[in-house]
Amino acid sequence: MRAELPSDGWALTLIGLADLMKIAQRPWWIISSAAAALHGEVTQPPADVDVLIAPEDALSIASQLGLQAAPGIPCEHFYSEIFIRWEGLPLPVEFMAGFHLHEQGQWRPVRPSSRQPENVDGATLHIPDRSELIRLLRRFGRDKDLIRAQRLEEAGRWPPQSP
Repeated sequence: MRAELPSDGWALTLIGLADLMKIAQRPWWIISSAAAALHGEVTQPPADVDVLIAPEDALSIASQLGLQAAPGIPCEHFYSEIFIRWEGLPLPVEFMAGFHLHEQGQWRPVRPSSRQPENVDGATLHIPDRSELIRLLRRFGRDKDLIRAQRLEEAGRWPPQSP
């Protein structure tokens, strides 16, 4: 089930991203708020699009866009071996290769096991399935991610549960 897209800029971003990702040779996924929106959770529209990609594809994409593929700077929760920010579409797109999550005192790689295609105006994008995305958002542990996970879980239940 695909919800209405939050904005025209959002749709244009997804279509442009899908076109670019045709050069990818390995599996890739949209994650976080953008994936939640593609699953229908649009109460908090995405401000950007986060994409998990393979390091080899990150280098190809950076070259294609004329951008620098740089080592990611670790923050409290996340680290990417390669990080690229593309601002050539209505919403920024952040490519993360070798993405890791800091859990229980260790950096753990994040690579979804499910890969669900989503069609946006003829463009194919890939996201984790709903249950895996919920688990991933919970692992991220930030308030905004926990809220999205809860809303996705509630949207998948029938009848809906009262808060």
